[in-house]
Formats: sequence, structure tokens, C-alpha cells
Amino acid sequence: MIKILTDSVASIPADVAREAGIDIVTLYVNRDGRELADADIDLDAFYADIYDMVDDIPTSSQPSQLALEAVFEEAAQAGDEVLGIFISTGLSGAYEGAVRAARAVKARNIGFSYALVDSSSCGYDEAWPVFDAVSARDAGKDLEGCTRAALKGVESTRFLFTPETLTFLQKGGRIGGAAALLGNLIQLSPVLTVADGEATTFAKVRTRKKALEKIVATFRDDVEQHGLKNMVVHYIGDKTPAVQWARDVVEPLVGRTVQVLPVSPVIGLHVGPAVGIAYECASALAGKLTKPARSRLCTS
Repeated sequence: MIKILTDSVASIPADVAREAGIDIVTLYVNRDGRELADADIDLDAFYADIYDMVDDIPTSSQPSQLALEAVFEEAAQAGDEVLGIFISTGLSGAYEGAVRAARAVKARNIGFSYALVDSSSCGYDEAWPVFDAVSARDAGKDLEGCTRAALKGVESTRFLFTPETLTFLQKGGRIGGAAALLGNLIQLSPVLTVADGEATTFAKVRTRKKALEKIVATFRDDVEQHGLKNMVVHYIGDKTPAVQWARDVVEPLVGRTVQVLPVSPVIGLHVGPAVGIAYECASALAGKLTKPARSRLCTS
């Protein structure tokens, strides 16, 4: 059997993961001296006071080596193969930790087979390749076939989002204080994305309304050129604006109901309150990746 594994930053709801047969390894959020398992947090409750966190932004930590080895050891002892798809190495060390753990378990279990994929992103931009791997597994594909499906998904997804304020990005060291102050004063609203595994600015516009319009225009262009397989509306902080945007703008565009899901606070707390979309097309999207697939893959 092939065990499909990902981390909590993929932001897949627990019930969805269980139904799809996806195993989740949690990262952690450290707030007020408490370590909270990302996979177990009620995200809407957690984000309810996000504005109060700006002067003392919670930190995050990755799974321990022991915890990761335990996951791979259990699979090896059961005779299972593992396909793991993890948050970008540019955003977290979770993938490198998984590689070390899998190699350690392989050294004790020579017949153990695994493939680990650096998703080059987070949120449902990370999750869509996980679901592609699940579909391949359920269709009877072997480990190599499931891995190819995940890698194709990585190339065909995009995450576009716009923060409500630049303050969290400035507090987290992503931009300078002067730049954040100026941006807030002139209502600068960047559209952010993840490209080659790093958070980066996709576009700069003057207002949040224009930022959301830019996201929709880019999404429409990608879909027209490459077709649409999957999409969700993502949010950080208050769910209400994301639900309203999904109902008023996104759903009429795609002609169907769209899921509205929170992003893991492991990522969300670096950005602050935000709205965006994560979508998957039928073919590779320009600008998402420039590095060869082998640099995002580790196999036994």
C-alpha cells in the first residue's frame, strides 16, 4: 500500500484528509509560552484576535526528527511505501527533516521505499498535488506513477493573495518599516504569490479593490490558457470578507460553489489578515517554477 503523507501547512481539513486517506504531520505554533499543534487548532477561533498578535507574533516550529521517524517507521514495519509532499523548503525546514527521517528509517529497513516531494508552496497550492497523488493511488498507480502525478500538480498550481495591511509583513521582517508605513499610507496593496518556493510580489497596485481585481484577472487568464481543475478561496483572519468575495465575484466567474478555507497560521501569521485563491490548472503555469523537477524530489 502507498501511504500519502503531507504536513499541516497544506491546510487540508481533518475530515477531508481522513476521507481521502491522507496522513498529516503537524507543525507547531508557539504562542504565549504554549506549543499548539497546527493540525488541531480551531483556526477561526485562533484568528479571532489576530490584530492583537501584531506586536508579539507567534512563532512556528517543524516536527521533531523523532516524530517524523516514527511516521516512516510505522509505514516500513507495515510494508507500506510512502509518498510525502511537504511545504516549500524556502518557507520551512520540514521537507529536509522528512528527508533525514526517511533515510534513517531506510537504513534500518532496507526494503522500505519512499518518495518525498518539495511542493514549492503552502496552503492548497501544496494540497492540490497531494490530492493528485491520492487520485493516482486510487487509480492503481505505483509509487513512481503517484509521484509523477504530484510533480505535475506542483507545476500546475498557483497561490495569489493580498494582505489587508503590510504591518505583519514588516513586523516579521519581510519588508522594511519605512516601506510598510509608506505602503499603508498610500494604500499600496501588493498581490503576493509563491514562485520557486519563495514568497514574492506578483504585482503592486494602489488599493485592495484593485489587488483583488488583479487576482481575478490573472486567474481568468490562467484558466483560459490552461483549463481549471481545482480551486479554493483562502483567507487569514476574519472569514467574512473571503466568503463575500467568493460568493459575489469568484463563484459567478467559475459557475459553481467554491470552498472557502483558512490558511495554516504557520504561514498566515507572517502575512496577517488576507484573502486570496489557490488553484490548479490542467497544465504547467508560467512563472511558478524554473528549477528542474529533480531538485524537488528525493527517492529511495
